[in-house]
Amino acid sequence: MFWLLPPLLWGLMLIAAIGLGLWGPRLQILGAPWSYSGILLFGLGAVITISASRRFRRMETNINTFRNPDILVTSGLFAFSRNPMYLGFVLTLFGVGVVFDHWPAMLPAGVFFLACHYWYIPFEEKAALEQFGDRYKDYKRRVRRWI
Repeated sequence: MFWLLPPLLWGLMLIAAIGLGLWGPRLQILGAPWSYSGILLFGLGAVITISASRRFRRMETNINTFRNPDILVTSGLFAFSRNPMYLGFVLTLFGVGVVFDHWPAMLPAGVFFLACHYWYIPFEEKAALEQFGDRYKDYKRRVRRWI
C-alpha cells in the first residue's frame, strides 16, 4: 500500500466528495449563506498545505511519506502542528462537503483524516523517531499532532 501517497488519496477523496455532493442523497445541514463558508475552509486548507510543502522544498528535504526523513522541519507552520500538510488536506475536503451542504459529501474528509491519523502519521512518526531520536521526542512534546 506504499504507492498510495497522501496527495493521491486526497485526489480520490476529492473526487468522492464532489461525486457525493453532486449525486449523493440531499441531506442539507447548513443552508445558504453558511454553506459558502466551505470556500473559505477549502482556501485555508490549500494555503496551509502549499505553505507547508514549500517549507519542505526550501529546506531541501524529502516530502515522500514512505521515505526516510532527512531533516526535522520544526519551523513555519511546523512550529504549531506536526502535520500541517495533512491538516490542510483535511480542511480542503471538509470545505468541499460544506459547500455542497450535506453530510455525505463530508465523509471523504473523515476517511482521509482516519488514514492520516492511523496510517500515514504513525509511519512517519516511527521513521522520525528512528532518524532523529531525542530531538524528535522533544519536538513531539512541544507541538501537537494536528493543532
